[in-house]
Amino acid sequence: MTDVQAPVAGRLLPLSAVPDQVFAAEMVGSGVAIEPAVPDDGADAVVVSPVAGTVLKLHPHAAIVLTDRGVGVLVHVGIDTVGLEGEGFTRLVAEKAKVEAGDPLIAFSPAGIRDRGLSAICPVVVMDSQPGSIANLEERDVAAGDWIFTV
Repeated sequence: MTDVQAPVAGRLLPLSAVPDQVFAAEMVGSGVAIEPAVPDDGADAVVVSPVAGTVLKLHPHAAIVLTDRGVGVLVHVGIDTVGLEGEGFTRLVAEKAKVEAGDPLIAFSPAGIRDRGLSAICPVVVMDSQPGSIANLEERDVAAGDWIFTV
């Protein structure tokens, strides 16, 4: 069993709340979403690794961390943010780096994404998992590093 932690502070929501059919229909895998909070001090939000493992893929707007047990967890920062071509994002780690749960991966501005008319919601998906396999979600506010589910 692998505990998955919240990669960013905000409101924990079902994946069906994501305004993108690929994520909402769990085509990539089952998971949850977090509507990120804007930090009180106006600083960028920081996405941290939801699990310990190796950074398999790192884009300005997304990361996949592969656990030692072979579980891949995707964190996607916002919807349609690939079109920003990295603007407003800072990578804080390199691909293939070994990370612990809670290690910083990406910094970004939720307000900056929203100011461009995009959703800042962050899907957290267990890659290639069966739809509905992450269930019984309790909507709540979470801090980065809080437990969100076990896989």
